[in-house]
Amino acid sequence: MSYADVNGLRLWYEVHGDGLPLVLLHGGYGAVEMFAPILPALARRRRVIGVDLQGHGRTADVDRPLRYETMAEDIAALLRHLGLPEADLLGYSLGGAVALRTAIQHPGVVRRLVLVSTPCRRQGWYPEVLAAMAAQDERAGEQMRGTPAHERYVRIAPRPGDWPDLWARTGDLLRREYDWSAEVAALTVPTLLVYADADSIPVTHMAEFFGLLGGGHRDAGWDGTDRPAARLAVLPGLTHYDIVASAALPAAVLPFLTHEVRPPQ
Repeated sequence: MSYADVNGLRLWYEVHGDGLPLVLLHGGYGAVEMFAPILPALARRRRVIGVDLQGHGRTADVDRPLRYETMAEDIAALLRHLGLPEADLLGYSLGGAVALRTAIQHPGVVRRLVLVSTPCRRQGWYPEVLAAMAAQDERAGEQMRGTPAHERYVRIAPRPGDWPDLWARTGDLLRREYDWSAEVAALTVPTLLVYADADSIPVTHMAEFFGLLGGGHRDAGWDGTDRPAARLAVLPGLTHYDIVASAALPAAVLPFLTHEVRPPQ
């Protein structure tokens, strides 16, 4: 457990287990602890590197806007800091967007990509979710005092008083429009999309995202030779808010990370 000085940021990371490196990127207002329920299963098979993103957990904020693109640069810089030419990335929600941007901006450092409950464009969220995102500001942060997320932040953050500011900065990030469809369609990194069947993202967007990665366009053939390199998993009985704690998640992820994936034709 340590800090890496990258891009003017003291980025917290911690390492668990041995094997090929797997970087975990948490969701909004979270920290590495968000993965605690599934970390043992992952660390039994991989060298897991958990990261607290800018302004989250043990990583104090700095004087720059909160943006997916700059946080992706932090992850690429962390891999260089650790002397890792490549790693697998698993990102959840906000962390999924950071993982996706890392693969787009630095495809050579991402061996395999796992995106959990992540859209490829802002309009991929349900309208009511977008409305809730638009309302996130300092006042919303004050209303969230006493919640488990706030209690965790107060316990581990270098500056616990930054909680309202984190909400203001995150709200500014979440209100910004983006559409990475064209860049997703150009990706060659083997990618697994994982969603809950009652996620904050409609099934239509899951199918759209999978289609951009080359999935869902044809029958795989009796022997599977026409199977796309991308994978799609929809986990039953889960939501956007509990998928990251479910044992079904590592059960879906570990085979994808382990088994050979045919490169795109």
